[in-house]
Amino acid sequence: MNILDTLFFLVKNMIPYMIPLTIVALGGMFSERSGIVNIALEGIMVFGASFGIFYIYFLPNLFPPQITLLIALVIALISGMVFSLLHAYASINLKANQTISGTALNLFALAFHDFMARLITPNAVEGVRFENAFRIVKVPLLGDIPLIGDLLFKDVYITTYLGIVILIVASFVLYKTRFGLRLRACGEHPQAADSVGIKVNRMRYAGVLISGALAGLGGLVLVVPSTVEYTGTVSGYGFLALAVLIFGQWKPTKIFLAAAFFGLMQVIANSSGLSFFTALGINKYFYQIVPFLTTLIVLTFTSSKSAAPKAAGEPYDPGKR
Repeated sequence: MNILDTLFFLVKNMIPYMIPLTIVALGGMFSERSGIVNIALEGIMVFGASFGIFYIYFLPNLFPPQITLLIALVIALISGMVFSLLHAYASINLKANQTISGTALNLFALAFHDFMARLITPNAVEGVRFENAFRIVKVPLLGDIPLIGDLLFKDVYITTYLGIVILIVASFVLYKTRFGLRLRACGEHPQAADSVGIKVNRMRYAGVLISGALAGLGGLVLVVPSTVEYTGTVSGYGFLALAVLIFGQWKPTKIFLAAAFFGLMQVIANSSGLSFFTALGINKYFYQIVPFLTTLIVLTFTSSKSAAPKAAGEPYDPGKR
């Protein structure tokens, strides 16, 4: 495999990692832009993916494959939104510590999946097997475009295009709508937002619910292309999405680029057996730590220039000026 073939392989296989990271990090962005830190992204991903996979498991042939996948994605989205209500209520109404609230959701989601999986498939202990018939072999016409067709329109999932649409919509909503302006105001200076009539708690609820919806969706987007047996884990991608969010400086376009970078690192970690990498003479275990090592390095050099919303993580106190 020459260098060009290796590059094509890396970029092609980067997409299934990059898209869910983008979606989940955008979810975290909406929550933190409203002023609520959401470290429960990992748990919400697990929760949303669980319900989406349960639907595919029980009703795999009720509709054509792509329709089945779309319905499962909607179920995952709604599940994530409902689950995130717990974090919103604890953080906004009860003014609980947002880190502890998020951690509780992460722990609950893992236990919930194990419990449900044992009920549904007792012989499989904790894994739920499903038939993956969702891969699109070739998109008509577009698949014939040189290079681009092979990269984006052959052997792909509809979730790839969904992720791009979400990125565009999220950027538009955040910067071009009244809702986005109010959301950002609540995360920067909630007292000032309140003084001009913006319902801060309502906007924060909206931010957390959007975050939950995208995280639940992202969980299923990650699982479907990568396995045929869901065991209730998303391999730390919720936490990696937080790193993407910080590296992307809470901005949609930069989040997308950061997701591409971390997605590439993940592919390299899984591709140590390629002739190009073996020829370098580096121990294969080094490649496996690349995503985590780069995460630490990137956060070390970018955290000092953080553009995090000023009020993120702080309970809103109407009496404080």
